[in-house]
Formats: sequence, C-alpha cells, structure tokens
Amino acid sequence: MRVVLFLLKCVVGFFASVGLIVVVLVALGLSAWEDFAEWRAPELVVPEDSILELDLTHGVVERRPDSLIARATAAPAVLLPEAVDALEQAADDERIGGVLVRLGRGDLGLAQAQELREAVKGFRDSGKPAYAFANSVDGGLAAGGASTIHAYLSSAFDQVWVQPAGEFGLLGFHLESPFAGELFEHIGIEARMDQRQIYKGFADRFTGMDMPDEQQENLQRLLDSWLTQVVSGLMEERGHAEEQLRELIDGGPLSAEMAREAGLIHALGYRDEAEAALREAIEGEGEIVPLARYAAERSSNVPADAPRIALVHGLGMVAQGESEGDPMTGRTSMGADTVVSAIEAALADEGVEAIVLRVSSPGGSYVASDTIWRAVRKAAEADKPMVVSFGDIAASGGYFVAAPANAIVAQPGTVTGSIGVAAGKFVLTGLWDRIGVNFERLKAGEQADFWSANTDFSDTQWQRFQGFLDRSYADFEGRVASGRDLEGDALSEAAGGRVWSGADAMDLGLIDHLGGLRDAVAVAQEMAGIDPEVRPRLEPFPRPVDPFRELLRGALDGRVESPAAQSLARLAESLRPLVDLVAILEGRDSGAPELRAPEAVQELGER
Repeated sequence: MRVVLFLLKCVVGFFASVGLIVVVLVALGLSAWEDFAEWRAPELVVPEDSILELDLTHGVVERRPDSLIARATAAPAVLLPEAVDALEQAADDERIGGVLVRLGRGDLGLAQAQELREAVKGFRDSGKPAYAFANSVDGGLAAGGASTIHAYLSSAFDQVWVQPAGEFGLLGFHLESPFAGELFEHIGIEARMDQRQIYKGFADRFTGMDMPDEQQENLQRLLDSWLTQVVSGLMEERGHAEEQLRELIDGGPLSAEMAREAGLIHALGYRDEAEAALREAIEGEGEIVPLARYAAERSSNVPADAPRIALVHGLGMVAQGESEGDPMTGRTSMGADTVVSAIEAALADEGVEAIVLRVSSPGGSYVASDTIWRAVRKAAEADKPMVVSFGDIAASGGYFVAAPANAIVAQPGTVTGSIGVAAGKFVLTGLWDRIGVNFERLKAGEQADFWSANTDFSDTQWQRFQGFLDRSYADFEGRVASGRDLEGDALSEAAGGRVWSGADAMDLGLIDHLGGLRDAVAVAQEMAGIDPEVRPRLEPFPRPVDPFRELLRGALDGRVESPAAQSLARLAESLRPLVDLVAILEGRDSGAPELRAPEAVQELGER
C-alpha cells in the first residue's frame, strides 16, 4: 500500500512541477488580456436597439471562483445574481428591446430556475418580449430531472423555439441512492456509523441494502412537491389543465413536434430563425448583446451614495478553516473562518446597513457549522438585520447556520432542513486480514484509538459515541427551536432528519419568506428601514481577491495546485471515489461528526 501511495504522490508531484510553469504562463496571459480588455472598455458600449442574450447551456453558478486556475478551466457558466440583476435593469433600459435565452441543457437547479423564471416574468411585465431557444430540451449530461427544470423555465417566455430534431424532456424527477452494505461486508470493511434520526439516511447507505420506508416516504414527498410546482407553473403560463399536463409528463419524452402540438412550445426552428422572429417582434435590427457585456457596462450603475447591504456567500460543504475552491472540479467549500470574518467585517463597517448571507450547502462539519451559527446569531442580535437567502440546497449544516437569522428566504424548490446528525468510522480490520496485512498497535491513553480505522469501537466507546449523537441531535433541535420559535409537535414534525421543499418548509415554519436573493435583499432593506424605492448597493464580503495576485502568493507559499484542462477536471471528478478511499486507507478519515444531507439529496440539490 505504501508503494501505491508513493507512486500516486510521484504522479501528483510531476503535475505540480510541470504545471506551475503552465499556471504562471496562463496567469500572465489572462492578466495581460484583462488589462487589454480594460483598455478596450470604452468601445464596449451597448448600442441602441439591442437584444440581451443569456446562454444557460453551460450551467448556472452562484458566484465565480476566486482561483485563477478554476476560472481558466471552468465552462462559461452564467452567474445567477448577475443574470437576475441584468434582467431587472434591462426591463427599464430603452436600448434593450427584448431578451433571448438559450436553454435546454446545462446544470440548473429548481430553485435557480425559479429565480430566473421570476426575473424573466418581471422583464416581460415591462411590455418587452422574451424568447427562448433550445437545440433540445434534454438537460444535457445533468441528471435527476434537469430536462424537466429547463422545460419548467421555458414556460416563463413569450415564445419557445426548439430545433425540429430536438425533444422536450418534461419527464418529472427521480433520484438514485446507492446502498452498499453487502459490498462493504464482502471486502471486509465495516461501517461503524449511526445517525439521528431515521430520516437522516446517512449511515444506512453503508450498512444496509435498502432505503428504509420512512426515508422513501420523506424523499417521495420532496419529489412530489417539486413536480407539483412544475405543473402549477406550466398551468399558470400555458393554460393547460393539471390532468392534461400530468398525462403529458407520464407520456414523455416528447418530440419537439409533439410539444408544439401540445402547446408547450410555440415553434420549430433553428437559432437564427428564433433571432429573426424576435427582431420582427421588436421591429428593429436587434444587435445581440451577451449578458457578460451588458453586465460589465451596468455594474457601476448604482449611485456611489446608495445604501449598502453586505452579501456574504456560504457555498458548498461546511468546513473548518478558509473557504476553498477546487480548481480541478470547480467545487467549493463554506469555510467557517472565511464566513465568520466576512460577517464580522460587515458588522464593523458603519456604512453597511444590513447583511444577507447566501447559503447553498448540503452541510458538513458540526464544529464549523457551530462556528458560523454563532456569528449569524451575534449579527442577528446586533443593530443590523441579518437575513439568510437559500439557494438550491440548505440541508443539515447548511440549515443549522441559518437558524438564528432575523429572517430566512428560500425558493419553493429549495432542499431545506435535514435536521439531524450522523457520524462514525470505517473499520478496515477485515480488509487487512483478507489481504495479509497486520497492524501492531500501541497507545498511551485508553481512548486514543477512538477514531482509528484499524480497530472497532469498544463497548464503552460505542456507548460514548451514542451519547455524543444524542447530545448533538438535541443541540441541533434546540438551536432550531430557539431560532425558529418551534417546539413540541411542530419541532418534531420538522426535524428527525427529514428534508423538505422550500414550499413545505414555509408551512412548517422553517423559513419566513418564499423568494430568491433579490427578495432576501428586499426583506433586509425593509428591516433596515431603507426606502423600498431606493436601489441599494449589494457589496460582497470578503472583498473579491485579485486571482492573479492570489496565484503568485500561492506559488510562493507552495500552495499552487496543478493546472488542468477541462478533460483533466473531468478525470479528477471521476476518480473522486478512489481519492476518498486512499484518504481512508491513509487514516485521514477521522470520523468527525457531520451535519450532512444524504448523498441522494445532495445529488438532487447541488447540481
């Protein structure tokens, strides 16, 4: 095993050594290009008689990564707040005659689609047309119901064009969760894990082969709520009866022609034909202006003396230390130190009148969640409103951190709750016996091997472990009870590890308002006593870093990751299970307690 690990480290070292040169060259090139772009900026004026274009086919993200490597290798995904803000401003911009959105594939969560959908409808309220075009509404490589989410979003547009050879994948939602108890038993690994409570579902994936009935019931309710929201949206915009829509869903996938005949789309055609139809509708030349170009010009449109509201991001797995972005996969973490320092800086800034924490997280470290929770509570008790806005998922630790906020805002489709705790360790003694490896163990301190993967819990340790889970779950419930003013049966019904849609969470009292980031800002604005007619300046905390400078600092500190093209990023993602296994075999899996949503929920919620 040590030989294998040595070889793996040699490979990583090779990429790091060769990669550093490439990173610096790429960084210098991008930095020079940014300087060149700034020099050309005066020429990038949005012309009169323009059409604003949004391309969602590369996916939607909450924010751009700070890492220059991640920026260089990532697909050009649409920045959700930027898109919503641009649509809002374009509605009142006389130069913008209409909007054309490319959709049909790309990572897009239901809550994100709902935020975009409301923004498109707001744009249409100005009297300007909004058209959508798709080669095919099939979701691309995204799973779990992505095609249905794109189909749902399409209902917000005046006209939807789909290429004649395409399809309209209005299929509903599904989830698949692996249960590998027999596999672990077969290879000699025992998952010594437990959870609080039955709906949590984290430990069951490693100890059993079937999803318990209670979890099936809970997750089915989540999927049913999502589908009901999709059907309601289509009924509202397309005028179909509910029974008719459900028959179309159950009879899918539909060809583009079948979707047109059913009144779900308006025309079959190609992109240039959709553009021509939109130009005819606005009776103009309609020069196409990409979102990035329009947003860059409009970014400084808020007056310098406008009221300031701080925006803090908490995205990805909750972890101790600094927030990080993986340049290979694009995944981010919600680092407790980063989030706490940002909240504290916003509190200390006398010019900031309110704070909005944007959370999209399946949970993670209990300790890190607790650290952020306290910062949120302190802010909520101060003289500045503390509002939390949920993105696609706010489960387990992602919900824990928000509990003490003055107000919580979520979309109807946001995965919410999972109030529970899970922990444990993998015991590898059976595996070592099968492959002929023996570990000689020495220790100083009776419980020194508590989290060791090479020894099982003793009876005393297991009892202490169970006591820890009981205390942790009671603590989680207590935080929710005090923060959300829930107790008794109301708390029991909402907790137990259950996950909810935002719509159900609203009924249960887990959130205060339905809506997106703009709605959360409006709530914060009202609580701060800011005139609702005044447009506030939304400022990110911590301040955005210069990615080129950060790269050089990382190189000097020896922290630079190996660069990779998108093909290597995909390879790294596909090898993630192997990397996780190597971490276990090295003994780096400490078994630390987690507030984390089940993998099936993460797959549906993260996207």
